[in-house]
Order: sequence, then C-alpha cells, then structure tokens
Amino acid sequence: MAILPIDSGRYGTPEMLGAFGAGRKVELQLLVEAEVARAQGALGIIPKTAARQIASAARSGRVTPASVARIERRTDHDTAALVEALGAQCPPGARPWVHFGLTSNDLVDTSTSMQMRDALDIIAPKTARLALALAGSAEKYARLPAVGRTHGQHASVISFGLKFANWAAEMAHHLERIGQARERVLVCKTLGVVGTGSLMGARAVDVQAEVARRLGLRPAGAATQVVARERHAEYVFALALLGSTLDKMATEVRNLQRTEIGEVAEAFKKGQMGSSAVPVKRNPTKSERVSSLARLLRSCVQVSLENVPLWHERDLTNSANERFTLPTASILADDMVGSMASVVSNLSVDEARVRANLDATGGQIFAEFVLEAMVRKGVARSSAYRDVQRVAFEARASGARFLDALLQDGAVSGVLGPAELRRVFDPGRHLGASARIISAAARSARRAAART
Repeated sequence: MAILPIDSGRYGTPEMLGAFGAGRKVELQLLVEAEVARAQGALGIIPKTAARQIASAARSGRVTPASVARIERRTDHDTAALVEALGAQCPPGARPWVHFGLTSNDLVDTSTSMQMRDALDIIAPKTARLALALAGSAEKYARLPAVGRTHGQHASVISFGLKFANWAAEMAHHLERIGQARERVLVCKTLGVVGTGSLMGARAVDVQAEVARRLGLRPAGAATQVVARERHAEYVFALALLGSTLDKMATEVRNLQRTEIGEVAEAFKKGQMGSSAVPVKRNPTKSERVSSLARLLRSCVQVSLENVPLWHERDLTNSANERFTLPTASILADDMVGSMASVVSNLSVDEARVRANLDATGGQIFAEFVLEAMVRKGVARSSAYRDVQRVAFEARASGARFLDALLQDGAVSGVLGPAELRRVFDPGRHLGASARIISAAARSARRAAART
C-alpha cells in the first residue's frame, strides 16, 4: 500500500526511484560480498576456492529481496539475513568464509556510497542541461532592459538576461561542488567491527583498496564501524544547496508571474486547468512545487548533521533516519532539477510587459542616473541626493511624471538641461557591464556542463 507520494510515483523519476529500491540495495550488497571474497582469496586470507564459490553465489541471482525478507522476519536484522541467505547458496566448504572479517555496515555504507554515486550520475547531467538552458536565456535577453528590484521595490535598471546569468553561475558552482563531493563522499569501507580490520590483519587495508578499485570508489581510510557521517552530511548538504538555488529561481518565476507584474509565465499546455473554480487562472504550479519540495529537502540537512556525533565507534541513532533522508534528498533533488529545467526551457517572457514595467513608477527608476549626472556636473552628492529625492517624492504625491517634475525644478534643471535629462531616461544606456558579466557567466556554465 502506497502511503507517501514517493511510493505512489507522484514524485521521483523511475531511474532515481530504481537507484534506491530494495532490489538495488540487495544487489549492491551482494556485489560487495563478492568483491571482498575475491580480494581476500587473491591475498590468501581465505581459500581461493571458497572465494570463487562465494563470488559466484553472490552473482547468481538466487539471493533475492524476498528470500532476504523471509529470513529477516526471524533474525530481525536485514544485513544478517542477507549474509545467511548468501551462505545458504554456497557449498558447505565455502560457508565459513562468507562475510569473513566484515561487519554489517561494511555492506551498508559501501552500498550506500554506490547508491549516492548512482544518484549523482542522474542529477549532475540534468543540472548541466539546466545550466546550459540558463546560459542560453541569459544571452537571449542580455539587451532587454528590465526593472531591478530590491526589498520588493523598483531599484534600478537591470538586464533581464542577468537574472538567468546569475542562476547559470550558481549552477556552475553546484556542478563543481558535486564533483568535489564525489571525492570525499563515495567511499568503500571493509574494515570490520570497529575499523581495525582485525580478522584480516594488516592486509585488511589491501583488501579495502582492491574492493574500492573494483567498485569504482575510494578507500575509506580511517573509520570506526561506520563511515564518518560528515561524508553523508556533505552529500545531503550539496543537494540541499542545489535545491535552494532551484527554490530561488522558482520564487523569482512565481513573483514575476504575479498578475501585477506579468513579465514571465510558465508554459500552459492544452487542456491544463489552473483552478477547479476559476477558469482564467494560470498558476505557476511547477515553480511552487519546487519551492515546496525545497523545504522538505533542506530539513534533511539538520537530520544529517545530527548523525555526525555517534557514540564511541558507532550506535544506531543514524540508521533508521538515513533510510529516509538519503533516498528522500536524492529523489527530491532530482525531481526539482527536472521540474525547473522544464520551467526554464518553456518559460514565456513578455518583453513588452518587461519594458512597460520600467515606466510603472513614472520614470522614477532613473533616479540613480539623474543623481550620477548631477554629481558629474560638480554637485555635491549629498546635495544632489536630497534634491532628486525631494522631486521624486513630490512627483509621486502629485502623480506627475518624474522627468516633467525634474524639468520644472530649478535645483535640477539649473544643472542638467532638457536634452541631458532626456538622455538619462533611455534605459538602454544603463545596462553597464551586463553584457560582459552575462557572457562570462554563460561561459562558466558551459565549461562546468562540459566537465560533467
């Protein structure tokens, strides 16, 4: 019976759900058993014949999630059940050497590393495609003047493409961060009960190195019974950071799609309904979904941080919650990246509305540039600031256009002539270094995507 939306398939792609399915977990843990036995046999730690038989049984497909579950109902221990199920498939002479020198978390942590690797292999290319889409939109709208808003208020003129450029630059950072996290997070641990490798002796380190190589992971190095949970916390934090940028983008789309602003709109397919009651509604539901899931994703960070300080060489306080946090964080991040990529790729930008909104304050968005022009004429900044502010507030109160009010004010018009003032009110003159900034951000995003 499906209870959670992830279980019902409402959230999560099939590929990511498959990466964390019960069958995949068993498959990966059996792979660890096979590779450990193979390495131990090669190093003379266990008989070579037993090693071959264990590896063969682990890869045979005869140990299944169902067979493990049947044993677990008796043992009340999932990993012990898997080991017992594997031993039952081995010849009698090999059974004493199954799981030799290992502890449960050697299987759990190493298989979890492989699941996290699979997850990053799914998320990183989607993030790269999003970065490329953002780079393209940044360049497309680089010369479109728009309202730049701070504190929810009109502040100054911005290139509309700069919005996308900022997001593209952040995606480049996330791709870089994911690459760095792989180096620290994706590790193999096969050092036994308290991390000494005691039953295998000094060669335990060699076994771990060989298993790590075969599995495409890094050796854990120093560990207790478990891999240090700061690694897992970094993984979840990297996904939560990515999710927070996606939330940032979604929040801007939602704001710009407000009826009063109307500069962008999510795609709205034929037959889609925005409201069950109001036929004219076109709600930014995909962006709202991203913002909603981001809150749940970020909550996984706190849990992951609390898992770092375990008792002594380990306890079980991390175990139960990680069955939620690691799959949940991965599934949500993947879902959010896909949703936001769809939003960006199909986003409708109303360029006429973008330009019209520049005039929503009657031209007061150009106040910064009037001030700058007066300063260039030798007026003290504080004096020019007060004059521009006074004229702006008076114009707002009377409903006059800012340019007209400036032309009629002696303190300003005595410094700047009509032609000079009118030039100030050309938005295309105020994009500054936007073109260079956007170009650099787009290049950075493309380089990061190419490295993925």
